Amino acid sequence: MEKVPMTAEGFTALEAEIKHLKTVERPRIIKLIAEARAHGDLSENAEYHAAKDLQGLTEARMADLEDKLSRADIIDVSKLKGDQVMFGATVTLVDEDTDDKVKYRIVGETEASVKDGKISITSPIARALLGKRKKDVVEVSTPGGGKSYEIVKVEFK
Repeated sequence: MEKVPMTAEGFTALEAEIKHLKTVERPRIIKLIAEARAHGDLSENAEYHAAKDLQGLTEARMADLEDKLSRADIIDVSKLKGDQVMFGATVTLVDEDTDDKVKYRIVGETEASVKDGKISITSPIARALLGKRKKDVVEVSTPGGGKSYEIVKVEFK
């Protein structure tokens, strides 16, 4: 089994999601199924089938999350330091074409969220950044074409 790298924060978030699914969503769905079953003929009961589909999706999501947690390789970012980009680093970049600054934290796939400034270690930009240092320039292939970024800060927090 392949280990899944993640931060302690990401591990805690997955645990919280599983707890929510088990303690809130699962009972809610069971109630929906029971209510729909009370309407009678199940073969033409859209509410019943929708609730059963939702139950299947929820159970699959829980199984997926539990699998990821069981294979988690928790990396304590607070113990990392240095000037080289690696898992857990928060990297500030400047787009060489527009001078726009962006800040990304390199995290595991399960915790990636671009809107929160977290990019997956397997993303093209993270792969281009790994091993680089402050003042290095990296070329990244994006769907809109190539981009050049200068690394202006590498930090671990």
